[in-house]
Formats: sequence, structure tokens, C-alpha cells
Amino acid sequence: MSITHRLEAIARLPMSGDNTAIAIRRLEAGELVLLDGKPTPLSHTVLEGHRFAVRRIEPGELLLSWRLPFGAATRRIEPGEYVCNERVLHSLRNRSIAADLPATANFVDRAIDYALDPSAFQPAPPTPRIEPAPTFLGYRRSGARGVGTRNCIVLLGTSSATGSFVRALEERLKGAATAYANIDGIVAAAHTEGSTPNANNRDHVLRTLAGFMVHSNVGAVLAVDAGWEPINNAVLQQFMRDHGYPLDDMLHAFLSLRGGFEENLVRAGEIVMSWLDAVNQTQRTPASAAHLKLALQCGGSDAFSGVSANPLIGWAAHTIVGYGGGANIAETPELIGAEPYMLAKVRDLATAQRYLAIRDRFIAYAAAHHTSAEGNPSDGNKLRGLYNIILKSIGAAMKKHPDTRLDFAIDYSEPMHEPGFYFMDSPGLDLESVAGQVAAGCNVIYFTTGNGSVTNFPFVPTIKVVTTTPRYELLAKDMDVNAGAYLDGAPMAELGAALVERTLRVASGERTAGERAGHAQVQIWRNWRQGGEREIRREGEGEIGDWRLEIGGATPLAVKPPMQESESSYPATTTETGNSPLATHNSPWLEFAYPALATAEGAVFEQVGLIVPTSLCAAQVARMAADRLNRRRVGIGPGRSRYVALVHTEGCSDATGEAITMSAPTLLGYATHRMAGRCLLLEHGCEVTHNDFMRRRLAELGYDLNRFGWASVQLDGGIASVLDKIEAWFAATAESDPAPAAVQGGLGSLRIGLLATAPLPAAAAHALADLAANIVHAGGAVVAAQSGHLLHSAAFVDPLLVEPDRLQPTLAYSGRLPAPGFHIMATPTDHPVEIITGLGATGVDVVLAYVGVQPVQGHPLTPVLELATAADCPSDLAPELDLLLDGDPAGWSAQILSRLGDLAAHRYTPQRMRTGNIDFQITRGLMGISL
Repeated sequence: MSITHRLEAIARLPMSGDNTAIAIRRLEAGELVLLDGKPTPLSHTVLEGHRFAVRRIEPGELLLSWRLPFGAATRRIEPGEYVCNERVLHSLRNRSIAADLPATANFVDRAIDYALDPSAFQPAPPTPRIEPAPTFLGYRRSGARGVGTRNCIVLLGTSSATGSFVRALEERLKGAATAYANIDGIVAAAHTEGSTPNANNRDHVLRTLAGFMVHSNVGAVLAVDAGWEPINNAVLQQFMRDHGYPLDDMLHAFLSLRGGFEENLVRAGEIVMSWLDAVNQTQRTPASAAHLKLALQCGGSDAFSGVSANPLIGWAAHTIVGYGGGANIAETPELIGAEPYMLAKVRDLATAQRYLAIRDRFIAYAAAHHTSAEGNPSDGNKLRGLYNIILKSIGAAMKKHPDTRLDFAIDYSEPMHEPGFYFMDSPGLDLESVAGQVAAGCNVIYFTTGNGSVTNFPFVPTIKVVTTTPRYELLAKDMDVNAGAYLDGAPMAELGAALVERTLRVASGERTAGERAGHAQVQIWRNWRQGGEREIRREGEGEIGDWRLEIGGATPLAVKPPMQESESSYPATTTETGNSPLATHNSPWLEFAYPALATAEGAVFEQVGLIVPTSLCAAQVARMAADRLNRRRVGIGPGRSRYVALVHTEGCSDATGEAITMSAPTLLGYATHRMAGRCLLLEHGCEVTHNDFMRRRLAELGYDLNRFGWASVQLDGGIASVLDKIEAWFAATAESDPAPAAVQGGLGSLRIGLLATAPLPAAAAHALADLAANIVHAGGAVVAAQSGHLLHSAAFVDPLLVEPDRLQPTLAYSGRLPAPGFHIMATPTDHPVEIITGLGATGVDVVLAYVGVQPVQGHPLTPVLELATAADCPSDLAPELDLLLDGDPAGWSAQILSRLGDLAAHRYTPQRMRTGNIDFQITRGLMGISL
């Protein structure tokens, strides 16, 4: 006989009067639930967090949660029937879920039509004060900087160009502050912004950097730039002076990189070491809880976020605001649809109007980038029961207690000068939103999560609050608070009081789970310019324009035979060998050979163990895994020289149009790269490019899925467990995989990428053309970047291509090489790191970059050889480059080939790889944004 469940035993109604309930566990079709006194069978599988009807809902009737409508029935929905929209059904069908799902949806999303009636507006009284306020032990700062909960020395990369430098500096200084009782760490704040001209987010970036520098948790800050960036130290310093940031109230220095990487590390290290005694002099002293400013944030949300975790931090924030402190709720798109709740209690009409103006601006911002702000819910959100933006927003809004007054509506990273409850404009991407809240002054972060997000911020403690007891138990080592206790019967007031007490302890120095885990990352709101579409122009034909994505097919461009003596100043003559014109025996081309490893796709320099995080939230764990594997030398041998993690900032959302069409192919390109002897894909667990997504794509491409490893930070039990799983998989494959055969590589084995980030002399362009022609005609592959200066040089194009006027991409950004030959890869931006990242994904083994006087960052997997001419390169930069072209230009191509040979034979390590000055960044294009 089937058991009939009481409703409260298997589901929750967010509020009485709702006509849909949320399942607290997976429920199977046919299970009986008592509804209106009758045993009622469930129509289909109802996954944990998904909803079913608790009474009959007629066609056109609104579906309710928290007594707020999130959709309208398209037909009659009977009691016990699973409720779903088409978007969630599509998402679930793309998952490896064994479930009895309906064939069609039974509701459509409700249109968002909130409008404020100024004539009916009533200002709300202030949030009630609570006296006396308790105290915590904090770091008092001078002037208007407030009281810190941490005392950190921050190494700030002013732009993306110096992100790898501050990370390397952090690694070098690791442990330097351990003997200083009052210093909580020396931490890097590296990000992806500031290096792109005319970016839409210029003010966002400047406000964020300024807010970081004067933050109450910062005891001292070293800001590092390269000097040439659109946002550099001079620009930042002037912005801070113009806008009244109290820069003079703190210990700081601005450093511009000059000369060698090692020399700069020494200089920067000396500055930081000289600060330690001074920073340590600031001690913790009692301070009122009125000095606390809370960032209210959520990530990897589920259907219970709005039932347990968000109301819990709303309760605590209400208390902190009552003490005279501040709280900041953000993520504009995740509040769209919750306006009736958010604006039920507001300070004044101007604040309410400002709130709606920010919302409308965000909607217009998304539309201008060819997407919708209502597309915010991630694939993980849908899996966990958040069907649409309204459900997600209603739940997210519960971070504001119903009795808390909304006091201010501010722009992204705008300072919080007064106590009270703030709404801050930001995207829904967690890390980008957190950065704005920290810059606004928040000194403690409340981070709620349903799936179990493990992200942290470098110099502000993050208290992670999990929605359900089972998920908390799975990830207990990485989480701080179990809000699922409320679902289990604990009173909210009891849990809220405990969270306030924990907050005071954390503010006084108690380390959070995230701080104990030892990883953190920073991401500022990305929003670059929307570009026009201009053709590639040759020298003398006008300005170099933006990209134009007109892929001419995967067929390589026709390349002329290598240059003969009568055609150029080069001494080599050519002769026919088979169908390929190759150089004579006394030239370096025929003699070029190197020891290589055999793969199914040809000879390679080396094979590595590769970890591809499928989203930014898994990226730092991937880095930790690779570092551990290299440190322990797991399986290192002839077929596995090292381990590499590709740390990036993408993969969380499918709502940004162009972004997902570029990030997914890029990740797949690296997962199947011939340098990857073995590749493990590491998901966070709630992203769109999750492991199931990657499995489907790899299967469609014809790859054997057994060749890949799979791990999940969330589903495998958290950071420690997943690190063990990754190590075990790589150790096992090292034991079972046969060593690759040793073979001899030659010119025809090469796959190289080419770009020029600076104007290059005609002789250098000729040398690269000669190199490319010889590689192509020997059977190799060359991929040139569309943007930059290379294809704008007639000295490169004319001697190389049969039809030089037909310059258009043959490959999309990160498109895999379909055949040898000469290809052009589309490059939506002229950002060097994004270009090199795309080139690596095409399958090239090495990138040659002509950089002139401005070196670029290297790549973690694909070696980058940086070239310049000796005549143009300053003496202090010469040691930073991999090759200075000098002497008779007739021998320059041979010089490049010789350096390639040294690299291939492991006689030479590129400067960037040797020093650790490397970076990896997938492009979003000019239209891809954060939602």
C-alpha cells in the first residue's frame, strides 16, 4: 500500500496562500501527498527544489510563491501536478537526469509590469534602532575609512596587464607576514579590466580600484601598472584626488613596471617588506557593531535560497542595521520582478525612483547587447528549481528583511558614506557584484548558496550560508552556516541571533571556511565597448579597425612558395621535393628537426596533464589542484611533463549571447588539444558549461569520453575531496597509459600562432612571412590573429599570400584547425591575452608574438616566444624577450627557426613561462556582458 505523505513532510509553502509548493527532496511520479484532505498522486518526477500544484489552477490563473506571481497557467493544472516552463524542461533535458518529465510546459513566465504611483507613495519610518550595540575587535583607521575586520597588505593590479605580476609577487611573499600578529595576510587583487581603450566600464573600474585602495580592511596597498594602459596608476590617482578618496590617510605606493620581471619583483618586494612593521602597529581594539557593513550576496542559488538562507542573512542584516551599521544588497537583474517587495518600505520617493531608474537602465543595457536581463538564471539555478528571473528575484529579495527600510540606491562601487540599507547596481555574476560591494565599503560578506559556491574574496571575510542540511553536510568543510536547520524546524530568530554572534567573531578575527581554504579571486564588472564593423585595412589605407566576423570557411588561404633568392634578400634557394617547394640542403629549413612525442594528431613538443575548469568558480580550485600535482610530481615522466590549469572568468551564465558561443568552443579546444596527454574537466556544479554540457559536446565531436576525467567541486564533496579525486585520477592514468613513442619532429610537424602587438619593420614582417611559407609548404599549420599589426603589414601579406586582397578569417575565435595550411583566426578584441588564449585553443603548439617595446603576458599551456628587433628594443627590456632580431635581416627567419628548435627540443624555456608572468582570458567579444 502506498504511503500518503503530509505536505509539510515533503515540501514547503514559502507563505500560506501559495498555490505551489517546493519539494524538499526528489519525489517520484505516483507518490501520494495529502492535499485538501485527499491522497493525491504526483503527476511526474519532481526534483528537489521544484514545484508542484497544491490546488487546481485554472488556465490564465497566476502561479504564486511568497504570494507573488511568477507565471500564468497555459492550461488547467491539477493538484499534485509538476509545474514547469519550457526553459526549465529544455535545461533538464540537457542534463544526465533519469526522471519522468512532462512532454510540454504548463505555464509561461509572467510579464514584469511594475510601475510606481508617486501620488500613492508613503515614506517608511527608519529601521528600528537596537541599543546598546555590541562590539567587535577591529582595526580603527584614520579619517573616513572606518573600522576594518582584517588588516591586509594588498597587491593591486591596476589593470589586467599586471595581474600576473601581483599574483607572482603574492607567491614570492607568501609567509612573509606570519610572524606579525596584527597582519592578516599579503594578498593579490588581480582582475581582467583596465587594458581596453574606450571601455564602457571605465567609471566602474576606477571606482572599484579606488574603493579597494582605501578600504578599511587594507593596512597598506601597492598599486602596480605597466604605464601604457587606459587605466593606469596616474589615471587612478587623479580619479581618487578628484573624487575625494582619502588616499593620504593610508600607507600606499604606486609602482610602474620598468625593465625585467625579476627586477620588478625585487623592487616591489622591498617596498612591501619595508611596510611590515608599520602595518603591524595597528592593533585590534573594541569597536561598535555600527562599524560593520555587510555585503549581502548569493551564488549557486536554489529554490530554498528564498526560504532559508536569504531570510536568515536578512534577519542578521536587519539587526546590524538596527545597531547603526550598513548592509548592501546588489545584483540588479536578480531583483527584477521583486519590486513590490523591495519598494514596500523606502526612505523617500527619490530613493524609490532611483531604484527603478537603475533597474530600467540595466534592462536597456542588456537589450543594447542583444540579450535580456530576464535571462539571468543560470543552468544550475534551473536545475535547482529557479524557473525564471521572477522566482529567482523574489527569493533574492528575501535578503532584505520585510521590516528593513530601503535607505539608498547607489551605482556600482559607489561608497556607502552613511549607515542604513543600500541597494547597489551590479550584474548578477557573483564575483563582479562582490567586488562592487567591497569597493563600496563592505567589510564582511554574507554569501548564501544552494548548490555550494566556494568562492572567496582576498581581503574581506566571506561567511557562507547554505540553504539545506544535506548540502551543508556534503560541503561542511567549505561552508560556515547551515540555514537548512530552519527547514528542519529551528526558529529563524534563534538562527539569526547565532549568525550575528558568528559575524562579530569573524569581524574580530575568527577565520571563515573560505579563509581556511586559502583561495580567493577578484572580478570587476566587465562591459567593453560595442564595436562597429570595419574591414581589415592595409598600411596606408586608414585606421586599423575593429574585427569583422565573416568567417570565410575553414579552407586555408593559398600561400606562395617560400621566397627564392631572386625574390628577396634572403640567400636560400628552393627546390621541389615532392609537391612541396622546400629549401636546399644547405639552408636551415631541411635541417630543422627536434625530438618529439607521437600523438594521433602528430608530433608534439610535450604532453601535459591538463585541468580545464568549466567556469570561473571552479578556476581557483583547478589552480590549487595543478599546483599540488606539480609539487608532488604525480605521474611526471616522459609522457607527462607538468600539470596546467586554465584559470578563466567565464562559463557561469548562458544569457550573454556572444560570450557563451566563444567560451564553450575555447574550453573544448583546450580539452582536446594535442598537448594534453590527459585532460580532466572540473565543474563548480551550477554553471551553464557544466560537465554534462561538455560531455555532450565532446561526444558530438567524436571523442572517446573515457579519455577524460570528470570532477565536481560541489557534487564531489568540496575542495579537499575534489583535490583528492583529481590526484587519484591523474595518478591512475599515469600508471595505465603507455608512454608515447619518441619520434623526430620537423617543419611539417609545427603548428604555430602568429600575432604582432606593435608595428613591425618590413624586414621583420618579411622574416615571419618566410617562416610561415616554409612551414605551410612543408605540411605544417600557421594561424595568424586577425587583429593586431601583422595582417596590416604589406611586407608580411604580399610575399606570403597568393591573393593578398582576400583577407578574412578562416577560423572563428578559438576555432579548431581543420587542416594544415595558413589560417586567420577572428579576434573580436585587440587584447593580447585574449588573442593568445584564442590562438592556443585552435591547436597551435607555440605562439610567436612580435611585441616591439611592450612585452605581453605568456600562456600557461602554449609557449609564447616574444620577438623584437635589437634596433628598436630598449636595453632594459632586451632580457625580457625571447629573441632580438639582429644582424643581417636575410638571416632573421633562420634566427626565429633556431629559437623554435631550441624550444621544441627543451633547450630553451620562454621568458614568461620561466618567470610565471602568464595569464589566460577568454574573450566575451564586444557584445558579451555580465548578467
